[in-house]
Amino acid sequence: MSNSKADFTQGSILGKLIPFMMPILGALVLQAAYGAVDLLVVGRFGSTEGLSAVSTGSQVLNLVTFVITQFAMGITVLIARYIGEKRKEGIGPLIGGSVVAYAIISALLFVLMVTCARPIAILMQAPKEAVTLTATYVRICGGGIFFIVSYNLLAAIFRGLGDSKSPLMFVAVACVVNIAGDLILVAGLHMDAAGAAIATVVAQAVSVMFALVLLFRRQDDIRITRKDFHLNPHCFRALRIGLPLALQECLTQGSFLALCAFVNCLGLNASSGYGVACKIVNFAMLIPSSLMQSMASFVSQNVGAGNEKRAKKTMFTGMGVGLCIGVFVFAFVMFKGNLLTGIFTKDAVVVQNGFDYLRGFALETIVTAVLFSMIGYFNGHDKTVWVMVQGLMQTLLVRLPLAYYMSIQPDASLTKIGLAAPVATIFGILINALYYRKMNSGVSD
Repeated sequence: MSNSKADFTQGSILGKLIPFMMPILGALVLQAAYGAVDLLVVGRFGSTEGLSAVSTGSQVLNLVTFVITQFAMGITVLIARYIGEKRKEGIGPLIGGSVVAYAIISALLFVLMVTCARPIAILMQAPKEAVTLTATYVRICGGGIFFIVSYNLLAAIFRGLGDSKSPLMFVAVACVVNIAGDLILVAGLHMDAAGAAIATVVAQAVSVMFALVLLFRRQDDIRITRKDFHLNPHCFRALRIGLPLALQECLTQGSFLALCAFVNCLGLNASSGYGVACKIVNFAMLIPSSLMQSMASFVSQNVGAGNEKRAKKTMFTGMGVGLCIGVFVFAFVMFKGNLLTGIFTKDAVVVQNGFDYLRGFALETIVTAVLFSMIGYFNGHDKTVWVMVQGLMQTLLVRLPLAYYMSIQPDASLTKIGLAAPVATIFGILINALYYRKMNSGVSD
């Protein structure tokens, strides 16, 4: 990637934001396709119990993946900051130290997921018919957690370097491997949820190998030596930036696990329908997520270059892009969601349950574009402690209490439970707007 394309401190914001964002979006789409393909193939060629197991187990995997992604945001922000400050000599030690730190994290996750797979399935209140399959799914994914963590670390490094196309390439290869694996193991060998888990791990392993090859070809941009591979001040600084984001994401994803447990109490069909809906939700949230990740790199570079005015304009540009697309996504999810849920299963009851949840959730596709653009702006300023605090407030004060209240009503429905997400996000926009005003009070453009 040329230096001009990776330089976000000059030129048209929209003209650089969109080309940088699109490969990130493409990579997120393909990454989400892992879980979607698993659910699709198991729904078509496996059992209802297997469908529920993949639904519940993938919620656990999503928690790990999203937490690691947010943790790695510290690396993206810091690399972009070093580039903006013209201090590229710090990038090698940052990457080397981060590799050591994330290897330790991978080992801890491996032990937890492999040894506690069944208790995790029970804690998630997986339907009794699906507990064993859910535990199997979690255990296999835990066995390959090193590759899942490594992929997210490498993607964060490339985004920090201003290169969003390379992660798209290696995840595209992995997606092809995952589809082939699902068809062979689930459709062909009838391995149900276990086959889907194995295919996911193998796909991530391939993506990591491909990413490492690409990274070692970037020696013109960065210099990584053997002495860089130890815990050092650079990686500790990145961990300090990422830790609040990881904690916030952990609780947010934990709230979704709790929500999954609430829904599981409504029965096997509701559990399967919610799992199908969550795959569609994952896709609907990709545009706001890609905006947030792009925003962190853009804003951080401009903060490093001392251009706060451009950093603010980047945030509002992201909001505009997200809102324009979000309106169309909202309309389709709200009124044609049954067509989407029908892709994953032929069971009419499951299709309707998934559509019911989507109708409550639909507004989230619009309001999240605003919230995530603001969060990306704050991340780029290293205001990750605030990002954590506002996330905790949304989760503990609004999302979880409202979802639980809706789930215990005599007329409990997935539509009402789905409303908890957009209500929490609107609350988040309000408190973030107040913080933005306070943060910029008295600051001249």
